[in-house]
Amino acid sequence: MQILVAEQVRAWDEFTIQHEPVTSVDLMERAASAFYNWLLLHGYRGRSFTVFCGKGNNGGDGLVIARLLALSGHIVTVNILEFGHKGTGDFQVNLARLHETSVTIRFISTEENLHPLVPGEIAIDALLGTGLNRPAEGLTAAVIQHINQSGCEVIAVDIPSGLYTDKSSRGNTVVRATHTVSFQCYKLAFLLPENAANTGNLHILPIGLHPDFINTLHMPYEMTDQPLIRSILRPRNRFAHKGNYGHAALIAGSKGMMGAAILSAKACLRSGTGKLTCHIPSVGYIILQSTVPEAMCHTAATNVEYLQTLPALTSYNAVGIGPGLGQYNTHAVLLEKVFTETSNLVIDADALNVLSVNKDLLQHLPAGTILTPHVREFERLFGPATNDFEKLTLAQQQAAALNIVIVLKGHYTAIITPGGKTWFNSTGNAGMATGGSGDVLTGIITGLLAQGYVAEQAAIAGVFLHGLAGDLAATALSQEAMIASDITDYLGKAFLQVMTA
Repeated sequence: MQILVAEQVRAWDEFTIQHEPVTSVDLMERAASAFYNWLLLHGYRGRSFTVFCGKGNNGGDGLVIARLLALSGHIVTVNILEFGHKGTGDFQVNLARLHETSVTIRFISTEENLHPLVPGEIAIDALLGTGLNRPAEGLTAAVIQHINQSGCEVIAVDIPSGLYTDKSSRGNTVVRATHTVSFQCYKLAFLLPENAANTGNLHILPIGLHPDFINTLHMPYEMTDQPLIRSILRPRNRFAHKGNYGHAALIAGSKGMMGAAILSAKACLRSGTGKLTCHIPSVGYIILQSTVPEAMCHTAATNVEYLQTLPALTSYNAVGIGPGLGQYNTHAVLLEKVFTETSNLVIDADALNVLSVNKDLLQHLPAGTILTPHVREFERLFGPATNDFEKLTLAQQQAAALNIVIVLKGHYTAIITPGGKTWFNSTGNAGMATGGSGDVLTGIITGLLAQGYVAEQAAIAGVFLHGLAGDLAATALSQEAMIASDITDYLGKAFLQVMTA
């Protein structure tokens, strides 16, 4: 699924106008009709609406929406920002059409012209759109604040006004939308945490833009979806044996944190790896053998509460290190050994924290290593950023410089590849914000790596399946009641959904 920058969105509109062909005003009608139909399908039939319009094409969308609502019997008021100039051609066409309806039209030239919204009204934001190139100020900013202070439900057309599409909007005056109803494709701004409070619930509506346009683009950003994951996953050979699906190793656990090792081990096995050996401290031997009997165990010594040494690792197809490992001085030496003896590697949790205080080891990461940090772990590794766009750019720079894959975890987890491509994950939910969820992800990705998937494939498919299993678990159990082991329990159903769709 595509993620386009603002200029590409405009170019897609123009390509459609030229090659379908369709007039620009009819394309506006198409987008607004999709928005109007969404309103009727989502419980807004019979409500009263106040539509706020600028004089650009986003405002033109708002005028069409207002006309369609009025023609279907809704009470509609339109507030148009007035700066003494005409709007775009399509805006003017639709303003003339609107005058033929029952809509109340107000022109807002000063703050004194602003009218309070009626409680229970729906505010529709069509002020600025995706073409914003400077922060909202003056009267425009005042109207945005008026909308935000109204106490009404707010639905943004395409993008909340005041929000940049492709760069940080921190410090801007931005509409706080309850819902954002956007057209045809994701915009980068929707996928970064700093904009969540403004975007609200996001809905992407197809409006039939010409499909050939996508073939002309280089797209550094894309969303994962089920067809992509299905194209990555390989059906099993019915004559296969366990040796065909790889031998994974997990280096995990310490006193008081063997649960992380168990969660990761179970998920690794559920991901389809043929064999799994867990390298754990002796304090956890009975715990792991009794809870994950399918896994083999290797302990370094007796009566040791954390790992201090490791055997040779060259026989494993993939290694995951970090869940519940603890942070001990000897772990830097363990990492050095892992780096020299492993070619397919996943680093998570405490191993990332050890790496962050031994940053010289970053230059020794094997090519294709997968790091799976959450935001704080990422900052400890690579330093802070002033906003989420800068953080994403920093991750892209580090992935390229170190020739690694970075899985930056969040609501839309970003899988950042060394070749310059960033995939945002489309599955998962807030119920997965629970202890051990990351350990499950480490196990899944390690298991896929062991089966011969290349690092980028293992990361993309692993994150998607992890999120899909979480979605299935939330449907059955609720987000509130979900725990990390539920994700593993629903991993089989996630595979089935992808492979048999």
